[in-house]
Amino acid sequence: MTVRSLWLDTAPPAPARPPLEGDAAVDVCVVGAGCTGLWTAYHLLVRDPSLSVLVVEAEHVGFGASGRNGGWCSTLLPQGVDRMTRDHGPVAAQAMRAAARGTLDEVERVVRSEGIDCHWQRGGTVVVARDRPQLQRAAQEVAADERAGSPEGLRLLDAEQTREVVGMTRALGATFTPDCARVHPLRLVQGLAAAVERRGGRIVEGTRALELTAGRVRTGSGTVRARHVLRATEAWTARFGGREVVPVYSLVVATEPLPAQAWDRIGLAGSQTFSDHRHTVVYGQRTADDRLVFGGRGAPYHYGSAIRPEFDGDERVFAVLRATVRDMFPVLAGVRFTHAWGGPLGIARDWHACVRHDASTGLGSAGGYVGDGVATSNLAGRTLADAVTGTDSDLVRLPWFGHVPPRWEPEPLRWAGVNAGLLLARAADTAEAVLHHRTPLTRVLARLTAH
Repeated sequence: MTVRSLWLDTAPPAPARPPLEGDAAVDVCVVGAGCTGLWTAYHLLVRDPSLSVLVVEAEHVGFGASGRNGGWCSTLLPQGVDRMTRDHGPVAAQAMRAAARGTLDEVERVVRSEGIDCHWQRGGTVVVARDRPQLQRAAQEVAADERAGSPEGLRLLDAEQTREVVGMTRALGATFTPDCARVHPLRLVQGLAAAVERRGGRIVEGTRALELTAGRVRTGSGTVRARHVLRATEAWTARFGGREVVPVYSLVVATEPLPAQAWDRIGLAGSQTFSDHRHTVVYGQRTADDRLVFGGRGAPYHYGSAIRPEFDGDERVFAVLRATVRDMFPVLAGVRFTHAWGGPLGIARDWHACVRHDASTGLGSAGGYVGDGVATSNLAGRTLADAVTGTDSDLVRLPWFGHVPPRWEPEPLRWAGVNAGLLLARAADTAEAVLHHRTPLTRVLARLTAH
C-alpha cells in the first residue's frame, strides 16, 4: 500500500503546463486550478469568449481537494436545512437548495457536452442508520427536508428497503436521495481544465501566488495585472493570512478490485455512494473498476492552520478507516487495500460556504465547502462568472453571495477548539452506540457544526 491517491494512479497522464514567466496582463486572474477556479474560468469564457482568463496554480491541476476527494458529486450544502432557514428565511433557503439541486444537472450537462470521461454515474446516496439515535436523526432529516418543501427530497427507507440497496451490517433503516453522482474526481478536474483551454483560457502550473490585491497577483515568477482577481484556494486560503477558513484533513483508503461475489453481498448495484448517520463524517463509493473507496474525518487539525505533505498520511486514521469499512461489510475481511491518501478541506467558522465579488475592486472569492465542493464549486463558479460579467441573475441573489463568515479564533484557541470538536464527534458516536440513546454531547456538537 502507498500513501498515494488512487485517482492519481488511474487518471490519464496530464499535460505539463509551464509556469508563468515574467509579468502578464489579463482581464481575469483566477488563483487556484481546482474545481472552483476551473469552473469559474470555464463559465467566464462561456459567458464572454472575448475575456482573457489566466488560472494560476502553485502545484498542478487538481492538486488539492478537487483531485483527492471521495468522488461524490452531490447537492449537499454544509449548513443544515433548518439552520439555513433560520439564518436566511424559508424563501432564500429554498432558493439555495433548488440551485444546489439544479447544479447536479448542470455538471452532468458539461460532462456530456465536453466529453469528460470521469466515470460519471448518477446513482444517488444511501446513508444508513445503524443504531437507534442514528435512526432518529435520519427521520429528523427527512422531516426537515419535507418542511423545506423539497420537490423530490429524502426518502426514509426501512431495514428491508435498505438491504435492497446496500448490505451494511446492523442496518435499521436509511435515508436515500437521488441527488448524487459517483465520479472519478481527478478525471473530472483534468477534463475541465482541457475544456477551459479549448475555450481560450490559459493555465500556468508551478506558479505560487504570494500576494493578492486589487488588480494584482504577485507570484514568485512575475506579477499578473488583472481587472478581476478571484481567489479559489479553499483550504490553502489559510496561507494568505487571516482566519476565514481552517484546513482540516480528511483521509481515504481504497481496496483492490473486488469480485462479483463480494459485490453481491455489498450491494450498491446502481453505483450509489454511501455513508451512515454517525457524527464523524464517513463516505464511500463503488468505483468504475469495482474497488471500494472509503474515507472520513479523524485526522487532527494542525497548529497554525499548517498544511504539509506529511499530513496527507496518518496510519492510525487509515487503520480506523479500514476497520470501520470492514465492520460495515465483513466480506472485506482479508481483502487487500491498495491505496491510502488524504488532504485538507476548508471549513468556515459558521460552516457556511460563500461567494463574494466586489465590483469596485474586482476582488472575488469562493469556498468554505466543508468537503461538499465537487458540485457546489460549479454553482460558485457560475455565480462568480455572473458577478464578474455584470449578469443580473438569480445566482447573485442567493443567500451565500456576499456572505462574510466570522473569523476563527486565534491560536492556541483555534487548535484547541477544532481538535476538541473532532474528539467530541467520536465521543458522541461511542456514547450513542453504547447507551442506545442520544446524549448531551449530541446537542453540543449540533450547535458547534451549525446543524
